[in-house]
Amino acid sequence: MRTTIELLREILVKEYKLDPDSLTLDTPLEALGIDSLGVAELLFTVEDEFKVKVSTEPVKLASVGDVVGYIDVLVAAQHGDAIQAGAARVAA
Repeated sequence: MRTTIELLREILVKEYKLDPDSLTLDTPLEALGIDSLGVAELLFTVEDEFKVKVSTEPVKLASVGDVVGYIDVLVAAQHGDAIQAGAARVAA
C-alpha cells in the first residue's frame, strides 16, 4: 500500500510540476510556490483523491508534513483507518 506522502507527492508533481525529490515532510508549501489559494486548490484535489471531506474551518498547513498529517486525520475520522503514514506528523 502506498503511503500518504507518496500519494501527496504524486498529486504535487502532477498538479504543480514539482520535483518529487524536493518534497520532504519539512518542505514549506510557500517554498514550493503554493500560497493560500494554492492550498485551497490542493485540498479540493485531496478530497477527490483520498475520498474525504475537508472541513470548511480554516486549517494551518505550512509544510508538506502538515498536509500529510491533515490527510491522515481526515481519513481516520471519515473512514475509520488511516492510510499508512510512515513518519507523518499530525497537523497542529
